[in-house]
Amino acid sequence: MAHDHPRRFSPAQAHRLDAPERRLWLPIEPVLKAIELTPGMAVADIGAGTGYFALPIAQAVGSSGRVSAVDVASEMLALLNEKILTAGITNIDCVRGEAEATGLESAAFDRVLLANIWHEVDDRSATLKEAARLLRPEGRIVILDWSPDVPASGATQPGPPIEHRIPLSEVRRQLAGSDWGISFAGAIGEYSWLVLATRPFALRSAG
Repeated sequence: MAHDHPRRFSPAQAHRLDAPERRLWLPIEPVLKAIELTPGMAVADIGAGTGYFALPIAQAVGSSGRVSAVDVASEMLALLNEKILTAGITNIDCVRGEAEATGLESAAFDRVLLANIWHEVDDRSATLKEAARLLRPEGRIVILDWSPDVPASGATQPGPPIEHRIPLSEVRRQLAGSDWGISFAGAIGEYSWLVLATRPFALRSAG
């Protein structure tokens, strides 16, 4: 995807990713619980931004675990790297890459997280193939994104335009059509949905 993609979050707005109100409408703890992290896991956070999830995930997987924080925007990775250095965190690697081509090692991850970028991805089939390549046999993909099913009101709501958002039902159909095994799919936070799914059975069998 081009760096000036019309649906892509702009690095110039990076400060919004760390806004305190974000933790109210998208709390981190329920997301970490839903994706079933344990110490020692390896997680690829694709579209990591400034580390909203990468930083707490690094804490959850512990010193024996690893987080590869991938983003197409070098500006985002620079901001995340500053946080990593300031906090003395040693289990996060910052990697510049695309959702469809991360450049990460094959079969090396227990979770592949795509948070709030699914509506930006042009080739979702290629992104699913890339996630399958990255995951270990029993690994799982985690897709979290903005729901179009938000109540109409005069209040300003966070997130991309409604017409850019993708219904959970559409994501479920695509995953099922590619033989991913969905273990959780539902609303999370005030404006989002989350899907957790295991690699296609044929790939799990092949290892």
